[in-house]
Amino acid sequence: MAAISREEVAHLARLSRLAVTEEELDTFAGQLDVILQAVAQVGEVAAADIPPTSHSVPLTNVLRDDVVVPGLTPEEALSGAPDAEEQRFRVPRILDEDVAS
Repeated sequence: MAAISREEVAHLARLSRLAVTEEELDTFAGQLDVILQAVAQVGEVAAADIPPTSHSVPLTNVLRDDVVVPGLTPEEALSGAPDAEEQRFRVPRILDEDVAS
């Protein structure tokens, strides 16, 4: 006997807004039962003496160390800008909304 009934499959289909036929209800009930059994088997394998892990092998950080280096001055950053104002890039307005200053 299936762990999930045709009625439960029909209910799930209604909740999911899926149109299923009577034949599909039987098919999906069997398929969902197989899925639920597989999930139950996975739950049985997980034992209390096995610590949870996020990765199967240890990870090593391969990033370089942070090193502070001098950046661009505001003048250098704005030197190639077509228009600048008050040490900022000036761009055309794209919204018609009033902007609070």
